[in-house]
Amino acid sequence: MDNELEKSRYKYGLVGKDIDYSFSKSYFKSKFENENLHCSYKNFDLQNIEEFPSILSTEIKGLNVTIPYKEQIIPYLDKLSKKAEAIGAVNTIKISKKGKLKGYNTDAYGFKKSLKPLLKKHHQKALILGTGGASKAIIFVLNKLGISYSFVSRVLNEDVNYSYDTLTDYDIEQHQIIINCTPLGTFPKVEEFPKIPYDGISGSHLLYDLVYNPPISKFLEKGLERGATVCNGENMLALQAEKSWKIWNS
Repeated sequence: MDNELEKSRYKYGLVGKDIDYSFSKSYFKSKFENENLHCSYKNFDLQNIEEFPSILSTEIKGLNVTIPYKEQIIPYLDKLSKKAEAIGAVNTIKISKKGKLKGYNTDAYGFKKSLKPLLKKHHQKALILGTGGASKAIIFVLNKLGISYSFVSRVLNEDVNYSYDTLTDYDIEQHQIIINCTPLGTFPKVEEFPKIPYDGISGSHLLYDLVYNPPISKFLEKGLERGATVCNGENMLALQAEKSWKIWNS
C-alpha cells in the first residue's frame, strides 16, 4: 500500500474495475487538503468482486463503489440502508469500528439534486440507456418524481422496451429525457456513444449522461448539435460524494 494511505489517520477509497478515469480520488484529495483533514483516498481496482475482502484489512473507514460492482458488492455487506435495499444497488459503504459493513446508495440523492433544476413541464417521459447497477438509482428517482420511463438495451426482454436496433426517431421524439447509464464514451474510449436515432432529438430534449470524463461526451455532443439541454455526471458525482462523506462521519 502507498505511503500516503499508511500515514493517514482516516482512510477511504473507491472500489471498481478499470477506474483510472474516476474523479473520486482527486475530488476527495482536494477536499482533504482544502479542509486540512488527515485523510487519504485510494482506488481499489479489482478485476473481480471476489478480491473485495482482501482490501478490508487496511482499516478503511468508508468506501465508494462504482461500475461494475454496485450490485455484486451486496452479498459482502452485513446490512443495507432502507434506500439501498429499495434501489438494489450500493455505491457507498460505511465500515464500523467493529468491522461491520453497511451499504448505502447516494447516487439517487446526487442524481435527483442535479436533475430537478433542469426539468420542465414537458419532461414527462424518459428513456434509460442501459440496465446495469447504475440505472437502478435513476429508476428510483424517476419513480419519486412521477416521470415514466422505458429501457433501451442490446436485447429485448420483458423489462426492456426497446433495443438499439428497434428504437426509432418517433420513439426518441416521444421521450424528451434521455439518460445514458452505460459507460460508453468514458475516457479513454471517448469516441464511443450509444447508438440511438439522434435525428429525433430536438431543442425540447434533455440529455443526461452519467459519464463525466470527458465533460462533453459524444452522446452529449450529439444532443448539443440538435439544440438539446445537456448535463454530465460531474455534479451528481460531487453531490453523492458529499453525501457519502456525511454518512461516513455520522
